Amino acid sequence: MADKLTHIDADGRARMVDVSDKAATKRIAKAEGRVLMSGVALELARSKGGKGDVRATAEIAGVMAAKRTSDLIPMCHPLALSSVKVRVDELGDGSGIGVVAEVVTTGPTGVEMEALTAVSVACLTIYDMLKAVDRGMRIEGVRLLAKSGGASGDFVAGA
Repeated sequence: MADKLTHIDADGRARMVDVSDKAATKRIAKAEGRVLMSGVALELARSKGGKGDVRATAEIAGVMAAKRTSDLIPMCHPLALSSVKVRVDELGDGSGIGVVAEVVTTGPTGVEMEALTAVSVACLTIYDMLKAVDRGMRIEGVRLLAKSGGASGDFVAGA
């Protein structure tokens, strides 16, 4: 890990990192998050009730968000993404819905922010679609699970 912030210059000003001299390599990032909810909300999500297919809508929203990350996060580079996969599934313990996103590119900078943005927006979409029956839902555990590629090497959460 670096010992300084890359998005802050010597004068303490925010900046976009110059990646023009970095090699284009394959970059992969995987992130996760979850929406905890009542049994009523989960049943509606299962039954495609309310505003439609919650799972499919959240997966599409996550893909769309990954593609727009540089519009949302000021210092992110616009990237040509090779692949965005977002998977929305019921949690095994019946407490809510989990989201996992994997983003791939070949370029000079990583796709961690794209994976995290995909998960975050998918979770927000789930909340939006189910809020009529459960405003107390909680979005939790949004985190980077793994990343590979680039000069900083690989990262696996908990490793």
